[in-house]
Amino acid sequence: MLDVLNPALPFIATALAVVAGLALSWLLRKIVLKLNRKRPELQATSRVARQPLRLALCLLGVRTALGLTAGSETWHAGVDHLLLIALIGAVAWLAIAVLLIVEAAVLTRHSVDVADNRRARRLRTQMILARRIAVALVVVLAAGTAMLTFPAIQALGAGLLASAGVISIVAGLAAQTSLVNVFAGMQLAFTDAIRVDDVVVVQKEWGRIEEITLTYVVVHLWDDRRLILPSTYFTTTPFENWTRRQSEVMGTVEFDLDWRAPVEDMRTELRRVLAGTELWDERVGVLQITDATGGFVRVRILVSAADSAALFDLRCLVRETMVTFLQQNHPQALPHQRWEQAADSSPANDDGTATRRRAPLRGLGSPGAAGARLPADPHESQLFTGSIEAVERSRAFTGPGEEVFEERDRNLAAHN
Repeated sequence: MLDVLNPALPFIATALAVVAGLALSWLLRKIVLKLNRKRPELQATSRVARQPLRLALCLLGVRTALGLTAGSETWHAGVDHLLLIALIGAVAWLAIAVLLIVEAAVLTRHSVDVADNRRARRLRTQMILARRIAVALVVVLAAGTAMLTFPAIQALGAGLLASAGVISIVAGLAAQTSLVNVFAGMQLAFTDAIRVDDVVVVQKEWGRIEEITLTYVVVHLWDDRRLILPSTYFTTTPFENWTRRQSEVMGTVEFDLDWRAPVEDMRTELRRVLAGTELWDERVGVLQITDATGGFVRVRILVSAADSAALFDLRCLVRETMVTFLQQNHPQALPHQRWEQAADSSPANDDGTATRRRAPLRGLGSPGAAGARLPADPHESQLFTGSIEAVERSRAFTGPGEEVFEERDRNLAAHN
C-alpha cells in the first residue's frame, strides 16, 4: 500500500499545499477588508494584491511540500529551481502591489478636491515619483536575485565585480542623457518646482501638469493635446507656474475707444456684471484709462478669479457684455476715423461765390509766387530734370500759365 502511495505522495502534498495557500490568502484578505471597512477606496485598491498573494503563498507551500515528500528524487532539483524563480517573481509582484496600496492610503488622506490643495498636490507628486522609483528598484532586485540562483552566473558575477569601476564608467557615459533626465525628475518632485495638476505656460502653451515620470513630464494643454517634455526642460528653461503658491490670478480686458467713451457708465456696467457672476472672486474689479494717444483712448479692465480657468471665462464674459453695452447704448464711443478739410479763404465773386484759386505748382517754374525759392536739386521739380537746359524748359513751360492766372486775380481785385 505504501509503495502505491509513494509515487502519488508528491502530487497529494502539492494539491494540499495549493488548497492551504488559497485558504490562507482568503483569510488574510478578509482580515484586511474588515480592518478597512470604513475606507472603501482602500478596499478597491487592495484587490490588486489578491492575485500575487495567492500565487506567492501557493508557490511557497508547493515548494515546501515537494521538499518534504520528494527531496531525494532526481527531478526535484530542477523543479525546485523553477519554483524558486517563480516565487521570487511572485514576491516582487506582491511588493509592487503593496506599494500601490500604501500610495493609495496616503493620497486618500490628502484630497486634491479642495480649494487650497497645494500641499496635497505636492504630496501626490512626491508619492507617485517615489512609488515609481521603488517599483524600479524592486524589479531590478528581483531580476538580480533570480539570475544569482544560477551557478554559472554566480561565477560570472564574481569576475564582473572586479571590473565594476570600468563598467560603471562606460554605462554612465552611454546612459548620460537618461540619467540626467532621471535626476531632473527627482529634483522636480522633491524641490516643489512643479506638481501634478499645476497650471503652467510652456513654449507659449497653456495647460496643466498631468504626469511626472522619471524622465519626462506630460502637460495636458487647453485643447486636449498632450505636450511631452523631458524633465531637464523644467530645470534648465524658464516657464510660468500659475499655481506655485496659490491659484488666484488676475487678468485684463482692453478696449480702444473713441474719446467720447462713457467711462462712468462703463464702470457702472462693470460693477453690475461682476456682481451677477460667480466667476469673480471679489478681489479686484477696476476700470481705468491707461492711454490716450493716436486718436483713441485705451480702456483697461482688471479683474480677478479663483483660478485660471475661471479667469478666462470671466474675461470673455466682461468683454462680450461691454461690447454689447457700447453697441446698444453708446455707439458714439466705438472707434471712429476722422478726416478734416481746411477752410477755403479765396475772395468772393459778384454773385457771392468764392473764387477757386489755382495753387502754384510746387517745384521749378513758379515765378508768380512771391518769394518762390527754386530748389537746389532739379529733381525736386518732378517734371523736367536731368540738365540745366531741362530746368530752363520747365521755366518756359510753366511761367506764362502762372502769369495769366495772377493777371486775372489782379483784375478781379481791382473790380471789387
